[in-house]
Amino acid sequence: MKKVYVKPTLKKQLMGGMNKFGNNYYRPIKSEIDGVAVQKLLAEYGSPLFVFSEKTIRNQYRKLHQAFSTRYPNTQFSWSYKTNYLGAICSILHQEGETAEVVSGFEYEKAISLGVNPADIIFNGPYKTDEDLKRAFTDGATVNLDNFQEIYRAEKIASELGKQVNIGIRLNMETGIFPRWEKFGFNLDTTQAVEAVNRISRSPSLKLVGLHSHIGTFVLDPNSYAQQVESMVKFMFDIENRFNISIEYLDIGGGFPSKNKLKGTYLPSDIVTPDIDEYAEKICDTLMRLLPANKYPKLILETGRHIVDEAGFLLTTVFAQKQLSSGVKSYFVDAGINLLYTSTWYNMDIQPAVETKGTPEPVVIYGPLCMNIDVLAESIYMPPLPTGTPLVISPVGAYNVTQWMQFITYRPAIAMVFADGSYGLIRRREKLEDVTKPEIIPAHLALN
Repeated sequence: MKKVYVKPTLKKQLMGGMNKFGNNYYRPIKSEIDGVAVQKLLAEYGSPLFVFSEKTIRNQYRKLHQAFSTRYPNTQFSWSYKTNYLGAICSILHQEGETAEVVSGFEYEKAISLGVNPADIIFNGPYKTDEDLKRAFTDGATVNLDNFQEIYRAEKIASELGKQVNIGIRLNMETGIFPRWEKFGFNLDTTQAVEAVNRISRSPSLKLVGLHSHIGTFVLDPNSYAQQVESMVKFMFDIENRFNISIEYLDIGGGFPSKNKLKGTYLPSDIVTPDIDEYAEKICDTLMRLLPANKYPKLILETGRHIVDEAGFLLTTVFAQKQLSSGVKSYFVDAGINLLYTSTWYNMDIQPAVETKGTPEPVVIYGPLCMNIDVLAESIYMPPLPTGTPLVISPVGAYNVTQWMQFITYRPAIAMVFADGSYGLIRRREKLEDVTKPEIIPAHLALN
């Protein structure tokens, strides 16, 4: 049989490298997910394919729960629906004891449809319609107000319902995070937050019982949370004394990072990303230091990325290769940026699912979209990847499924490997009728 041609490569020898051939560009194989073969999953459900690990989700949650609940006596964990609102994933976390944190009427309805008690829903976000507020107030959900206009609307709606409703307000503050998230809530470093409390305290329809803040996403410095908590506690003491109110909860949001790797970060994620215990220690130690022994308001954590990101994988397949004018080899796979929205910010790990022979070299990996920006990896060392080679991209569990787009291609199926080692679909592949069902074609435009 004729041997397959492999292009010869030249590798520069580097003084002081790990060996006389310089750095080692070996890329490990990812052939299975929780014991289930990648090729078996692709054969059954097609490519591309999202796969989630139930075991990883539960383990990540339990580790986070232990880190905080052992350090602070009154802690509540609330699952962030915007991170991943797949029914199966939300249900796992509700089974584990998490409540629901939503930021839209759609997410509110999704939580209700999954059987979540409205009293276990936290409604955040800068945009809540009058209908959203009316429903949440009627149901007894926790609502954190974001701006003065929302205060006025909430007061009017509560008055029309003939009841006084409990609400919280969202705060933003200086914590050393850049860029600062000033879009959301009332500023704590000016008089804005105090003015909001003053306005609410004079309303017969609104009762302030909570403070909420979310300082950012993928926050790598635990000290930022310590600064956030200290500012919130001091503000709580101030407004309790000044307005004769009692704050029942401090919702500090989420933003804890996963082991993903931000673009521009050169050190491995295991080194850059602190352990969750470091965050818990900074947050809880600050609370215990500032709070009196007889007052422990509920600490609410809106968990998301840290729990689910590393539980998600995207399986994709090489369907073509091409040499660019620069001489660099490029590969085309059947999953694009329409499925991996967060690839804009993260250098995700891409691993072959099978062993291939040849010397690794820097290559470009393109998606299938008819767009020049559809690039999954601009320069990544890979061994030769024959057509049909399956690849595994991870971690992809956070935000990609909620931010993906139905663009050019159908959205793929999603499978889960369950805790007992079995597996199955948790979302089927999209069909034409899923895309066209909401459309209306006027009679005069019909072709038949």
